[in-house]
Amino acid sequence: MIDKVLKTIKKYCMVEKGDKVIVAVSGGPDSMCLLHILYKLKDLLGIQIVVAHVNHGLRGEEALKDQVFVEDFCNEYAIKYYSINLDINSISIENNLSIETAARNERYKYFSELKNHIGANKVALAHNANDQAETVIMRLFRGTGLEGLGGIKPVRDKIYIRPLLFIERYEIEKYLKESLINFRIDESNNEDIYTRNKIRLQLIPVLKTYNSNIISSLNTMAEGFREDSQYFEEISLEKYSKYVYEKEDKVIILKGAFLERKPIISRIIRLAITRLSGNIINIERVHIENILDIQKPPTGRKTLVTNNIKVINNYGDLSLSLKEEDINIYKSEVNLNLGYNSTNNINIRILKEKENFNFHGDILTQYFDYDKIHGAIIMRFRKDGDRFTPLGMEGSKKIKDYFIDLKVQREERDRVPLICFGDKIAWIVGYGIGNTFKVSSKTSNILEIKFEGEENK
Repeated sequence: MIDKVLKTIKKYCMVEKGDKVIVAVSGGPDSMCLLHILYKLKDLLGIQIVVAHVNHGLRGEEALKDQVFVEDFCNEYAIKYYSINLDINSISIENNLSIETAARNERYKYFSELKNHIGANKVALAHNANDQAETVIMRLFRGTGLEGLGGIKPVRDKIYIRPLLFIERYEIEKYLKESLINFRIDESNNEDIYTRNKIRLQLIPVLKTYNSNIISSLNTMAEGFREDSQYFEEISLEKYSKYVYEKEDKVIILKGAFLERKPIISRIIRLAITRLSGNIINIERVHIENILDIQKPPTGRKTLVTNNIKVINNYGDLSLSLKEEDINIYKSEVNLNLGYNSTNNINIRILKEKENFNFHGDILTQYFDYDKIHGAIIMRFRKDGDRFTPLGMEGSKKIKDYFIDLKVQREERDRVPLICFGDKIAWIVGYGIGNTFKVSSKTSNILEIKFEGEENK
């Protein structure tokens, strides 16, 4: 048993000499087996181990007994012990998550924080071959792709390691019995109210009547899928750097990427989602298909996928961003005055000596014939039916069409400020001024409007 675990550790380079490893221990048979084996191997591997226990607050007195049991074991073996008590029920309700998802999120959050706090390098988790088989079946039911069928990775993010991943549950139970290691039983694992429990308690026993080695077979299959998926992953990383760029709070996938084969573009999309939101939890094949579908014409098509990710087709390029709530200011009007408008960081002044003035306009500084202006100076955002006379033109044009000609992304159009004189649009900030109020040789007084940052105030 120990030799098999050691072989897995070496094969996947799970630890290096000098590593500090957090061992996640619930008190159940799997985690107690993991802890005992790593304790016996720590000197051989040259590593230091500490224990982290999470009390999810779901099982009342029994959970407290688990916590005391793990702490007592650590004291007996002189192992540094850390723990946290959570109220997963409240967290799941507050974040609109299932109990399982909320518990998983909080566990990994705690492990990450503890790792940084104590200077650990790795986190060891007790997933075993049975867990792997159950995961593969669950993902198969959801219609996962090649990567999903690869199941649980032996090493994730070069931090999370799973030394027992190729050990079956019966081997764990045998080891604990022979080593006289006690453990705690979570009775909720025997309740068939969760999908994973149903697979373990009901489906796998049936599958064993067809193949007594079904656990081993599913693990072998998953390992093959992981190897194939790794090959595609390496190619996809190269293509990602070619077709994708990250811009502030969004990720842009250029339309050229969609000429690649589907396995590649699918992985590019997954990588983009990961870079944007930090993970691809709950991203399934159907979400990828939806994203691929909106890339087809016409421009402006959009979809909202899980993790609150918004995807918009911008002339064939796909823009991925985190969904934002509507901002009321974009529907408001603000009257501006001469001088510095501190609320909006806009400086407005009149220039009377035109012949001595050097224009230095840029996309955020523009000049207008002051004597042609009638009515209030207003900053607002576009409304349905807005029209505009671009510089050099006589007839007006819908702002919607003007934006389309400039290929302004649909999601940005409602965020572009408009400077109006009375009811007429004089300047689409960042894009162009109107013909009506342009400065000419006959202009006597010039109005300068300048958008600037707070630091320039």
